[in-house]
Amino acid sequence: MKDIFAFVGAFIVLFCTLPYIIDIVKRKTKPNIVTWITWSLLIGIGAAALYASNEINAALLLTGDFLATFAVVLFGLKYGIAKLDRFDLVCMISALVGIVLWIVFDSPFIAIVATIVIDLIGTIPTVRHSYFHPEEETWITFALGVVATIFTLFSLQEYTISAWIYPPYLLFSNGFLFIT
Repeated sequence: MKDIFAFVGAFIVLFCTLPYIIDIVKRKTKPNIVTWITWSLLIGIGAAALYASNEINAALLLTGDFLATFAVVLFGLKYGIAKLDRFDLVCMISALVGIVLWIVFDSPFIAIVATIVIDLIGTIPTVRHSYFHPEEETWITFALGVVATIFTLFSLQEYTISAWIYPPYLLFSNGFLFIT
């Protein structure tokens, strides 16, 4: 049963950006591409670290999330919404620290923690954007991210820090963006 929850969570998160992408194509939603690129990098690192820690159910959520997030990047770039200011650049460069820490410490757990901290920093441009331009964000995407994460939490097989640290962070992050 827990594996079914993991697949449902991964499926929901894989398609939760579909309304967001539709709004990008309609030019209603204008994603902060730096945040979405940063999220793609970090979620990819987090997924790899969870697979390396043998936390498959949590990794499935991040795999679906990576594919969905990267799709937003591609559509955002295709429809010419990309922008980059100094603040965005600092957040994006900070995202690369997770890769460096994983290499230096050779620890998936450290990579998971580093990516969460850096992901939080990388989320700031979108929080700022959604605060100043809420009409340019698609709230349903973040609401579905919350639902997907709840399914994943119910799917976790073992109660390890590696498995339990990333999904609750995603629950918080998506929940915060949903209410912003």
